[in-house]
This record gives sequence, C-alpha cells and structure tokens, in this order.
Amino acid sequence: MTKDVIALTHRMPDPWSLLAGLLSGGPDTLVDTAGEDAVVRLCDGAGRPLVSVEAPLLVQVEGEAERLLGATAPPVPYWWTEARATTGVEDAERLAGTFAARLASLAGGSAWPPEAAGSLAVVSTEGMSVAPATDTGRPAIDVLTDKVAVVIQDRPVVAMTAWLSDAFRTAAEAGLGLQIVSPPGTTLSPAARDHLGTWPARWIVRDERDGYYDGLSGAVLRWQDGMFAPMTAADATPDDPRTPVAASFQETAPTGERQLAVTFRTVHPADDRLVIGDALESVWRELTGEPPAGWGTAEPANLPWSPRQVTDLAFGRTPEPTWLVVVGSRARPGLATVRVSRTKAGVEEHVTLMFGYEADEEPPVRSLPGTAELLATRHHLQSMLIQLRKARRDLAVPPRFEGPGVPVAFVLGAEEVRRLPDDRAFRTPLSAEPVRLGPKSRPALYYPLPGDPSDLSGWRDFEQLMQHLKGT
Repeated sequence: MTKDVIALTHRMPDPWSLLAGLLSGGPDTLVDTAGEDAVVRLCDGAGRPLVSVEAPLLVQVEGEAERLLGATAPPVPYWWTEARATTGVEDAERLAGTFAARLASLAGGSAWPPEAAGSLAVVSTEGMSVAPATDTGRPAIDVLTDKVAVVIQDRPVVAMTAWLSDAFRTAAEAGLGLQIVSPPGTTLSPAARDHLGTWPARWIVRDERDGYYDGLSGAVLRWQDGMFAPMTAADATPDDPRTPVAASFQETAPTGERQLAVTFRTVHPADDRLVIGDALESVWRELTGEPPAGWGTAEPANLPWSPRQVTDLAFGRTPEPTWLVVVGSRARPGLATVRVSRTKAGVEEHVTLMFGYEADEEPPVRSLPGTAELLATRHHLQSMLIQLRKARRDLAVPPRFEGPGVPVAFVLGAEEVRRLPDDRAFRTPLSAEPVRLGPKSRPALYYPLPGDPSDLSGWRDFEQLMQHLKGT
C-alpha cells in the first residue's frame, strides 16, 4: 500500500470522526500532536510515529484532486485530509489506509488510493502509546543521514504539499540536502520543481533497469556514503568522466504539445495602494481571457483567486518572504509560482508562469507585446523572459528528457532602460529592432527573438543581447 493516503470528503471531519479513524488501531491506541497541534500522530512504544495525520484542508478550487491524484473529488468545496504512514512498517501502511477509509465513510466521500478504501477493520497495534515530549521526528522525513534527508513520495505527482514543504524546511535548518524518491510513472509538479532549484535537492526515480536515476538529468544514481550520488561509468577516465544516463530517461515520443513559459520580475513601491498578484492576474487575463482559478501556500491550491487575500498574507509575513502557487481552470492548464520579498528597492514579485497547449492549439504569441506593455506601464516591470518549449500540455514534469525552451522575447522595463548609458538599450547586435512599449519619453523595450522550439540558436541571440546590455 502507498505511504500516503488521502480522504476527500463532503463534510469537515469533526473530532469524533477523526477519533474513530485513529481508533482503527484498536481501543488501546493513544495519540500525540506535533507542528503546533496541526499534525496528529499514532506512535509505537518507543515514541516513533507510525501514522501522522495533517489537519483537514478545505479545497475550494476545482480540478486539484484530478491534477495531483488522478482522482474524482466531491464537488467544491470539499475537505482534503492527508495521512502519512512511516516507511517500511507494514501495519503502519495498513493503519493509514483504514484511517482514510473510515474517515471517508463517516464524513461522506472517498479515499485515495482506491485500494485504501478496501477495509474498515481494526489493525493490530500492540504497544502503541503517546510519543515522549522530547520526540523530534518529522513525519515528512523517511531517512535521515549526516548528508541528506530522504523523502519517499509514492503518489502520481510529486507536488509541493505541506508535507514536502516541511521536509524542505527541516533539511534547510539542518544544513542537509533533500532527496525525493518516487516510483516509475510518477511526474513532478512545476511547483515542486521550482523548489528544487532553491536548495541542494534531487528528484530520484526508481527504475527496473538502472536502479535509480535523477528525474531531471537522467544521471544513473546509487546509494553511497549516506546519499544518492551519480554513478561514474566503468570506463571513465580523468579526460572522460562520463556519468551513465538511464535508458528510461531517453525514451521519448514527440506529441506536438507545447508550453508557453513567462518569467518576470516587478518592483513596486511599498505603500498602502500595492496589491500583490495584480500583475500576474493581468498577464493571465491577457493570455487566456480569464483570471486564475485559485491559489495556496502549498499544493493542492485550495483558495479561490483573490489578490487582496494574497496581499494580506504577504504583508502579514513581512519581512519574511512569501511563496505561493497559483493554478488555472481545467479548460486552460496554467500554473504559476510567486515569490514576494521586501527589499531596499521596494516589494519584489518574481513570477514563473506557464500554460499548456495541444498540438493543434496555437499559443497566443501575438498577444505577448501587448501583455508586456501592460506590465511595463501599470505594474513596474523590471524584466521579462518568454519561452516556448516542446512539453506536456498538463504541465507535469515527466522523468524523461524534455528539450529546453527557446526564447521568444526579452523585455526590459522602462527604469532599466533609463539606467543604461547612451543608447545601448536601443542599438543591439540583433537583426530585429526592439519594440518600444509605453510612453515615447520613457519606453520599455521588447526584444523579439526567433522563438522556434526546434531551433536552439535563439539562445545564442539571447546571450549576445545580454552581453551587449551588460556592456561585456
């Protein structure tokens, strides 16, 4: 049985329903709490957590259960309750499944995975007790060494859940790397991929032929010296230190699907008129004709889209930064990650946004100059990079090779243009002239690039442009 089980219910699991689910371990079972009482745990006699249950989450955004679990959820709003079993303990996995099944039965709904709902029987849990107060175990961590924290994610999509967010924090506080291990067939959420770049971390995929490999690079890995590390080829030499690439990673089949990726940074004056998320909503509306559907500080995104609520959250966390995920409707797959931080320059928003398209759908490339102008004139745009890539419409990252995106355009905000000496921003080595956006006296500049996903030469043009703008 999977290590994670989830109950999707019509009604909020009340304390009695939760207690009935927890008593799946028998009437002698006692519980402990952790994470400022946000996590309830069943523990063995030594204080080791067997099953950890997170507080129920009210999901008000359609499509999240389908996107992350491949499951059909009750109509929104519904309650999402996660339980995580301790790895390698058979009774713990059975207990987690029985807990979710009982919860779904009492609160109305279903349990994921489907086989978790197969039994409502009491699981033998002889020796369970309350964990001692000194216990510091984290339910998100499966293996801990002096080098890395390892998390096993046995679910269809490795998402940036509250569990995984806790694992990132634990690793960062301890100065450890984070390694996420998943079975074949699992994909990675763009939000989780976004986090992998902020800390030494790997996404590791189990494989029948090669054992383990890096899901983003394909490098074959093995467990050595307390962590998963690349396996050097048997015939490697100092002049050719090759790392084998997993065969599964190289098995690709073109589908014609594409993604449009937009990365931009804005810098706003820190005043009472600022609304965080307005810039993102403007781009979303320009490119899809509708606003985002929902947002959250983890996946699933559980709250209906509201820039005002996003602003209140970010201001409440100042001076600490805020990270959040934003999702679109089912009709147009879209996902963005947003980092908000307070700096000397003001309030900075760094947004990475992507939309998915079928082979017969045309990405809205013609709308891009107008979108850039809207950001430049109304939202204090600093810079913007737009790319097209051959990749899945559903935006999930597979553990297989996907070619890099190619640049469609680069945009420089009006203030950045003004800071460059002479007419450097206007006269570039590119064949195409930059397009002026906004007021003639203080324009932003839109630099068009080839943008052909089959031709990587656009990166050469982009590099020449960057060197020119930097004066190198």
